[in-house]
Amino acid sequence: MAFNHLPAGVHDALAPLSVTPVTHSMPMAKNHRSDRSPTDTASSPSPGTVLDRLASGPSRASRITHTEHVPPRAGRHAVWPDRIRSEVVAAVQASGIEHPWAHQACVAEHALDGDSVVVATGTASGKSLAYLVPVLSRLLDGSEAPNGRGATTLYLAPTKALAADQCRSVKELSQPLGNAVRPAVYDGDTPVEEREWVRQYANYVLTNPDMLHRGILPSHPRWSSFLRALKYVVVDECHTYRGVFGSHVAQVLRRLRRLCARYGAEPVFLLASATAAEPSVAARRLTGVPVTEVADDASPRGELVFALWEPPLTELHGEKGAPVRRTATAETADLLTDLVLQGVRSVAFVRSRRGAELISVIAQERLAAVTSAADAAGDRSLARRVAAYRGGYLPEERRALERALHSGELLGLAATTALELGVDISGLDAVLIAGYPGTRASLWQQAGRAGRSGQGALAVLVARDDPLDTFLVHHPEALFDQPVESTVLDPDNPYVLAPHLCAAAAELPLTDEDLDLFGPACEELLPQLEAAKLLRRRAKAWHWTRRERAADLTDIRGQGGRPVQIVETGTGRLLGTVDAGAAHTTVHEGAVHLHQGRTYLVRELDLEDSVALVEQADPPYSTVARDTTSISVLEADTEVPWGDGRLCYGSVEVTNQVVSFLRRRLITGEVLGESKLDLPPRTLRTRAVWWTVTEDQLDAARINPEILGGALHAAEHASIGMLPLFATCDRWDIGGVSVPLHPDTLLPTVFVYDGHPGGAGFAERAFHTARAWLTATRQAIASCECDAGCPSCIQSPKCGNGNDPLHKRGAVRLLTELLRAAPDAPPENRVS
Repeated sequence: MAFNHLPAGVHDALAPLSVTPVTHSMPMAKNHRSDRSPTDTASSPSPGTVLDRLASGPSRASRITHTEHVPPRAGRHAVWPDRIRSEVVAAVQASGIEHPWAHQACVAEHALDGDSVVVATGTASGKSLAYLVPVLSRLLDGSEAPNGRGATTLYLAPTKALAADQCRSVKELSQPLGNAVRPAVYDGDTPVEEREWVRQYANYVLTNPDMLHRGILPSHPRWSSFLRALKYVVVDECHTYRGVFGSHVAQVLRRLRRLCARYGAEPVFLLASATAAEPSVAARRLTGVPVTEVADDASPRGELVFALWEPPLTELHGEKGAPVRRTATAETADLLTDLVLQGVRSVAFVRSRRGAELISVIAQERLAAVTSAADAAGDRSLARRVAAYRGGYLPEERRALERALHSGELLGLAATTALELGVDISGLDAVLIAGYPGTRASLWQQAGRAGRSGQGALAVLVARDDPLDTFLVHHPEALFDQPVESTVLDPDNPYVLAPHLCAAAAELPLTDEDLDLFGPACEELLPQLEAAKLLRRRAKAWHWTRRERAADLTDIRGQGGRPVQIVETGTGRLLGTVDAGAAHTTVHEGAVHLHQGRTYLVRELDLEDSVALVEQADPPYSTVARDTTSISVLEADTEVPWGDGRLCYGSVEVTNQVVSFLRRRLITGEVLGESKLDLPPRTLRTRAVWWTVTEDQLDAARINPEILGGALHAAEHASIGMLPLFATCDRWDIGGVSVPLHPDTLLPTVFVYDGHPGGAGFAERAFHTARAWLTATRQAIASCECDAGCPSCIQSPKCGNGNDPLHKRGAVRLLTELLRAAPDAPPENRVS
């Protein structure tokens, strides 16, 4: 029997939605001014005082496992390069910024020199201004050309909301420049009647990679005047382009460079990134051009108090009688309630849409109860000053929430990454992070959202009941003494590259000279595309042969399929959408769906028409999908002996089927029952790392046949939980299978695989860091205080086998024996 652990939200090719918590820099750096008056700042309690108040309740202080104090930092000013137009400098000064920080001036110098550059500095360090000043200066030059558009700039953001937010900022900053700078958003929401004006007259076009892929590049003749004058391409939040999504964007940018070259342009790339390891390396892989990095942050920073918070054990028991901690959702809702009562402007970042809704509802209910019990002078409106913000809301709902947050009407917000990417949320006092966001870079970006005006700030990481979070709150050195991670992407993934070669050929016939641009994998792929009758070789070029649009061959978000519309049965009202990849696990028949604090039950999922029919209800439970998975080895690219066992990396095929769902009591997580589902199986060809053990190793570890399956299964769960510490992935991006006797290896085997077609680079990273990764996995299991296994070490919330069987002590002994034979030197840096 195989014990499986599948990524959530897999689509027809099993590729899950890959969502990485990220943030965007402020539209303008507050180099001299603050969003708060001096009296506001003086009256605000210090972050230490706010934390003391949070910890003052019964048993609260014991939940803080570590407090890190990040001292304030003074800023370092510079002057703008003398080549910047004086009108632009004057416009920046008119906005209240007298002098740039040193890193802003450095970025501007590189941009003016024609060097592609990535600025990788902290939140609120003024990354936007660093690239805007040279861009505006160049656009001002171009406005003096005979056609009034001698220079253009293309701005790319991961989301439409961020592009719209940045457009407002550019208009505000460039207002003194008159009509010389003409910014405009061009995306799916742009009215048809405005699009022609944008193509012909705008010189600063803001869009997203999706629109570039589907709308602009395939219609490049209509954009010829814009592309011919293209001087700069701004890639904002470039650290979000990782995994499969990042690999797609890398190929979209190569297609853009190819078309620009045909029109005689060679734009300079200006990239803005969160703090990351080797940002220039990641930027070069993304753009395909050499990139200079500017990572010395010269902006000032207020004091940051960063607390690690572990919810307490409850009297409840979960699967197999395991002890259960209070959920991070319930704990964060309590903390958000307390912060709002203190008048502390706060955002709670939550991993899931459902979690954001739950936290806001719980906080609203508790605030209503507290204020109704108070005297008449109490603020009975506090409950209305808390809300949720997540993807899937309709545009008008998102805009209303954004306005309320900007105005200060909202005091507390439970938000997913949809807020992080869409809105400038300056002036916060505190940030709650419900569960480790997947990377140290994301953790620091989220924490940096508080104190963005220079005042002190509080950040609290509330641990979930899983192996990684538990490990981190008891090993703070893994967060505070380690550098941030590198961005992982693989533009050579054939599942990514193939459709972009077709799209490129449809834009302009693909010649041998173009192949260097798209990478070495082209040589093998082009004959396959020709055999599939997608491309045809004529003379010295490959041509697109079909009537349909080549750009429609792929969804660059890696989700696949049409979004599933969520429709209320009684009214026919569209509540929102869910990605096709998440439909089987989140809107299956019987699933509980939350939307703006209201609870709905899914009555029917129509996969053919991509519609989920729901009706409002009030069930006392949430739902969790269960699945079965099998895996076969297609090819082992490389193998490393670990004693008698082996560590391998290669290609696999995964077959998965959602078969049932559990009903869990709200807040406690107690399992109330299980219902069967009849959904079709799906297959995925991807990349995996796997390890085997031999009979001799099992004997040395005292693993008998009765506990072998449980020991392998427990090690698999914990290793998946710990991998995000070593690769820039989320545990929901990866899956796993453990088999006491696998038919392809003929040995006990544990697989961990990427949940995306062709792989996303995560399994490869696991292979390269296997010794450190599995050592941390063993430590996480062994140090857990439970007796036989719990969600903090070896149980998984997404286990397709109901966390059965599991054997904690067997997993520790098995990993100990495996690691005893691990080679001292890590595998090569690149798989051959």
